[in-house]
Amino acid sequence: MTSSAAAKQPIHPSFISKLDLEYVKFHNEQLANLTPPHTLPWDPSIRNMAAVPGGWTLGNIGSEATFCTHMCVHANCVVISVDYRLAPENLYPTAVEDAIDTLHWIVANAQRDLVTNPNKIAVGGSSSGGNLATVLALKTVEQDLPSVFMFQLLVVPVTDNTASIETSWKGNQLTPWLSPDRMMWFRRNYLPNEADWRKWDASPIFAPDNLVARLPKAWIAVAELDILRDEGIQYGERMRKAGVEVEIEVYKGAPHPIMAMDGEF
Repeated sequence: MTSSAAAKQPIHPSFISKLDLEYVKFHNEQLANLTPPHTLPWDPSIRNMAAVPGGWTLGNIGSEATFCTHMCVHANCVVISVDYRLAPENLYPTAVEDAIDTLHWIVANAQRDLVTNPNKIAVGGSSSGGNLATVLALKTVEQDLPSVFMFQLLVVPVTDNTASIETSWKGNQLTPWLSPDRMMWFRRNYLPNEADWRKWDASPIFAPDNLVARLPKAWIAVAELDILRDEGIQYGERMRKAGVEVEIEVYKGAPHPIMAMDGEF
C-alpha cells in the first residue's frame, strides 16, 4: 500500500472516514502515487497513461472494455463502445457529432452486422460519457434521428458545465481524484470558450422542456462524495418533473472514479 505521506494524490484526511473501505484500498494501491494529469504539460501520450479515463480527454477505445464486457454478458445485449475524438485536439462539439454519426451507423447496420433490433437501443455512459449519452438522447428527439432510445443508463454524468465550487461542488471539493481543479482542466480542454458552457449540448441540465419531456426512462447513478453528485440528481429530478420515469441511485461512501474499480475486486 502506498504511504499517504509519500503519495502524489493522498486522500484528504477529512474524507478518509467518509469513504467506503474498498475505495480507500483501491485508491491507495492504484491511484495515490500517480501524477495528476492536469498538473503536467499537455502531451497526447498522457491520455494512455491515465488509470481513470474521462473528461472528453483521457483514455482510448479499450479503457472501458471490462465494464462493456460485463454489460454484454450479464445483460445479454450487444454493447458498442464509441471511439469518439478527444480534446484538446478536438473541441466541442466534435464528440457530440461523433456520437450522432455513430447512432446513424448503428441503425443502418444493426440487423445485418450486429444481429440486433434497431428499435431496442439504449444509450449510456459514465462521467463525460454520461454527458454525451444524455446529449445524444436529447439530439434524437430534437433532430428526429433514425432511432428513439428506449432507455438511458447514466453513471456519475456531467450535466452542468457551469458548476463550480461556489455552487454544487462546495461540499465535496476535497474529494479524491476528481477535484475542482481537475474538472476545470477537463472542461477547458473540451470547452475553451466559456460562451459554450450553458449550451444544452454541453450542459444538458439547460435543455428545453419540450425535449426533456420526450426522453426515455432513465437510471442515474451518482456517487455521494463526488463533485458531480448534485448535478446528476438535479438532472434526474428535471426529467422526473417533465414526466419521464427516472430512478436515481446514490452510492454511499463513493467518490467519482467508482467505474475504475470494475474488475478490481
